[in-house]
Amino acid sequence: MHGPEVADQLRTYSRRTARAYLHWIGRLILFHDRRHPRQLAQGAANRFQTHLAVKEHAAACTQKHALTAILFLYEHARERPLDRIEGVVRTRRPQRPAVVLTVEEVSRVMVPLSGEKWLTAMLWYGGGLRLLEAFRLRANDLDFQRGEITVREGKGEKGRVTTMPRPVLLPLKEHLRRVEAIQQQDLVAGYGRVELPHALASTYPNASREWGWQFVFAQQNRWVNPRSSEQGRHHVHESLVQKAIKQAVPKAGMTKRVTTHTLRRSFAMHMLDDGYDIRTIQELLVDKDVGHDPELHARLQPRGAWRAAAGRRPGPLPHERWAGAAYRAARGLTMEQPTATIRLITIAQPCDRPQMSKPLVMGRSIL
Repeated sequence: MHGPEVADQLRTYSRRTARAYLHWIGRLILFHDRRHPRQLAQGAANRFQTHLAVKEHAAACTQKHALTAILFLYEHARERPLDRIEGVVRTRRPQRPAVVLTVEEVSRVMVPLSGEKWLTAMLWYGGGLRLLEAFRLRANDLDFQRGEITVREGKGEKGRVTTMPRPVLLPLKEHLRRVEAIQQQDLVAGYGRVELPHALASTYPNASREWGWQFVFAQQNRWVNPRSSEQGRHHVHESLVQKAIKQAVPKAGMTKRVTTHTLRRSFAMHMLDDGYDIRTIQELLVDKDVGHDPELHARLQPRGAWRAAAGRRPGPLPHERWAGAAYRAARGLTMEQPTATIRLITIAQPCDRPQMSKPLVMGRSIL
């Protein structure tokens, strides 16, 4: 397979994946004195992987990313897939305890945030969204009537429907009105087009101008599409909110290492504390690794004891493989209210009054 064909194959991947593959393929070529990949034997990949672990002390996930790129190279560029990779020194994945915030700690982290940063942080926590899942939301992914968020471009191209936290309903509606007004101004100026996923742009040529396909968290400045040279508004860069959360943690008087994934993990832990089983949590988060989380299992082992002490009825155990629909039907729950008992202390409409003091409002439900 020639270079252009490899480039065509990379176009089927996301931009992040394509850039990562090209980075590690370039690292492999430089490690072997700029030799062409067709001149590299199978042992070249083994030596490069060992070098990452022994000399550069790369993390296990870094070594795994490099291996994935090398497998892509051998399969599509050399058309000789690797059979087995033997004799490679593997980096051990350290077993670190997961960072989980209490409901009060989540509230303290939310206090310094405002505007879009507060909205995205609340969606990470109240909806269990991943980092980019919140930024890739479009206007037609939000259902305010049912209190649902549709995730269409999740990890592994797996879509799902999750909950919309009740405290964000009014601020999110106001935010969408402002974004729609900006989009209407762009349309009058001859812009207002947004990049569509996959091949929808060719199937529906005018869909990129429709309001439903606009990003919920759009950029302030117009973005030029390198493929079509059209100007529109892409979603904001995730680093803006990541930095805001990093700055909010010391302001909250905390020393924990809090990331966006910490909010997602805390969402799962608080659901477990309120009696939901692993199956329901997996459906909302679409994360099969949740069932193998040691922190969750630590909570599951003494479950009956602490529930009896707290005066709660024992909930279903994770080994009871109930389907999500049957589980909700047996308890009279609907999809718009699967987390009705999660406690949350949140901020009253920070988007409308960002300069005012923000009183804490205690709520028993996030929906």
